[in-house]
Amino acid sequence: MSDRATPLHRPGRSFRAIAFAACAGLATAVLPGLAQAQQSPFTPAITVNDRIITYYEIEQRQRFLELLNAPGNLDERSREALIDERLQTEVGSRLGLNAGIDEVEAGMAEFAARANLETEQFIQALAQEGIAAETFRDFVAAGVTWRNVLRARFAQRAQVSEEEVDRALTLSASAEGARVLLAELIIPINPQNRDEARQRITNLSESLDGDIGGFSAAARRFSAAPTARAGGSLGWRPLSAIPPQLRALVLTLAPGDVTEPVPLGPAIAIFQLRDFEETGFVSPVVTAVEYATVSIPGGRTDRSLAEAAALRDELDTCDDLYGVRPDHTRQSLLIEEVPADISVELAKLDDNEVSTALTRQGGQSLLFVMLCGRSTELPEGGREEVRQALFQQRLESYAEGFLAELRAEAIITEDE
Repeated sequence: MSDRATPLHRPGRSFRAIAFAACAGLATAVLPGLAQAQQSPFTPAITVNDRIITYYEIEQRQRFLELLNAPGNLDERSREALIDERLQTEVGSRLGLNAGIDEVEAGMAEFAARANLETEQFIQALAQEGIAAETFRDFVAAGVTWRNVLRARFAQRAQVSEEEVDRALTLSASAEGARVLLAELIIPINPQNRDEARQRITNLSESLDGDIGGFSAAARRFSAAPTARAGGSLGWRPLSAIPPQLRALVLTLAPGDVTEPVPLGPAIAIFQLRDFEETGFVSPVVTAVEYATVSIPGGRTDRSLAEAAALRDELDTCDDLYGVRPDHTRQSLLIEEVPADISVELAKLDDNEVSTALTRQGGQSLLFVMLCGRSTELPEGGREEVRQALFQQRLESYAEGFLAELRAEAIITEDE
């Protein structure tokens, strides 16, 4: 399942948030029709080369994506994903590479483990949301089959040379070897605005792509981040200080390009690359961060923000918190284990600097975040990991092209 999802173990997050992090790489979408699904759930909604997709399957996938807190139009995403999976399974059958029972069970266990659950526990959690075990099993089976197809068809072409590993280490592990100028637009999500926020951020991602002035104006209007006043600009940041999830997206962008919506726990964001610069100086890569948090009741009220400002003025280092706020939480985590929204804020800070941009408990609590320090290791220590990451990126590129070919050749009809 590693070809379809990126494992992110983040202790303390909700089932929904952890499950979404596990599924950050889910496939995309086609057209609406849920009303008809409710009328006749087991009739064909879409036919893909004589393979049927029912309204029931679309509704089930939509529930699954909703549970995973996926952004965008979930009905469209569900239809698109199911069409892709029919094509992937079809080519798997043709090549004799469909997932076996053991492979599917291993894939289900791996997926559930990323939510800190056993397979049966995960299935029970799905059942509580009205999602059948077969929906989960079919999703995993299609993913494993597609992985088998890609590796059989493109593994040799996707091999990575030593020179490519050297360049990637120099680029991504350097605090000054590469730096990026980014802008952000962040919208908080709660149960009341979830659908509206998803749709708005998706529309902004599409309409602002390539439009730096438009992005700045939209950030001033819509962003809840403190950077809104500056049009979302984060200023120049070392590439190695950017959270790994975001760094992987940034490296695929050209100046002006905007990312797809990025889930950040209780918020959702888009980022725009403004500029990219290589300087050629190699230094150690950040592997872990130590940070402290203080929960201040009241959310982003004037009183809470004033309390946070007063606390910041009392502190010179994180150690001062022991005397000033003994109720604080301090932890040291691998960079990939830090919750996404906190990771983005830490990327903006130097040691002993503070962020008050985040909230918790549905906006009722202001989160005071202080960076205590970063841990590093020399980039040479991760050659094989870098090689696998580059191999996976190249395989995904081949996958996109191959899937586009399958779609172009397929006969796809939808119920009117």
